[in-house]
Amino acid sequence: MKFTLFAGGALALAMMMTANAAGQDKTPHLDTLISMSRAEVLVPRPALQPVKSIDPTSATAIDTLDTGNPAIKILLLENYTWRYYKDPSAVMQSQIFNEYWDEDKPNPYGAAGPAINEDISIWVVDSLSEYHCPYQTKVYSPFGYRRGRGHMGVDLPLPMGTPVKAAFSGKVRVSKYFRGYGNLVIIRHDNGLETFYGHLSKRNVQPGDWVSAGDVIGLGGSTGRSTGAHLHFEVRYLGYAFDPQWLIDFETGELRHRLFILKKRYLNAASRYIPESDDEDYLIMRDDSIAYSARAAEIAAREAEEARKAAELAKAQYHKIRSGDTLGALAVKYHTTVKAICNLNGITPKTTLRIGRSLRVR
Repeated sequence: MKFTLFAGGALALAMMMTANAAGQDKTPHLDTLISMSRAEVLVPRPALQPVKSIDPTSATAIDTLDTGNPAIKILLLENYTWRYYKDPSAVMQSQIFNEYWDEDKPNPYGAAGPAINEDISIWVVDSLSEYHCPYQTKVYSPFGYRRGRGHMGVDLPLPMGTPVKAAFSGKVRVSKYFRGYGNLVIIRHDNGLETFYGHLSKRNVQPGDWVSAGDVIGLGGSTGRSTGAHLHFEVRYLGYAFDPQWLIDFETGELRHRLFILKKRYLNAASRYIPESDDEDYLIMRDDSIAYSARAAEIAAREAEEARKAAELAKAQYHKIRSGDTLGALAVKYHTTVKAICNLNGITPKTTLRIGRSLRVR
């Protein structure tokens, strides 16, 4: 049995460990099961707790700070808060956005795509990645077989024209009218997952666009093979569809776990979400656990230090340029120097001050 861990954002690691050496019995042994308390030490509890749909802030970003990772920035907001931000220009250089990329076919992998022969753990969201429920409601047509045909997603009823939002940040791979899907948008995410949004009345994005969780990617409708306004929502990994309800509770709008264990059996079209005992989701191979624990502690320490620095920088002072303002006058007003203001803003003493611009002065 293999257990593979894929992580995105700040948790950029990929681990593949073989649980049983070649020739050994493939049956899982009881010693691979660990207690709940031990699991919470090895996998931080926040990774195992449900994640609420984000409530996007209306605060405007007024400054961007670099971190040790060129793909990760810190945004300082006008309401004196801050947050991490993935720089799309850096994230989209990832190999995941180049392999099997096709802006025409819903499934670019086809029969020649990679096989999944193991359970895979996927970091769905972390401290850098957000989540937004595409549309919160009760599922009225679930994943599975329907009239002898595989239904590869869930149907969510909604009023015509309702905004449909991206579940996670990612790059739009497909945006077109496609057969039974009608108006279809497919977004590929940097952890290898893809989300499908079908039957839209309008598409707001184009292939190659970067979208953030919560962005409106289209409006609900009834295009394609549809008998009424609803959103057909799918989640796939390497082209393999699985029941989105394993991942999302659509009635509460919550993501079930930050760390999602995609079990091979979920890929069967007859597999639907059935709550199971917690112990099964906390099945962690012992060798993997030790390595992950050390890595998680390192990441937590680094993020705590970055958070401390960001909190200090969030106290920075800004001045909105008005008619008549000069660098000299601002330096006197804020008890600093022209050189210091220029260094903080990447400008020179000869730079024209545009009215309305926010200038960092301390």
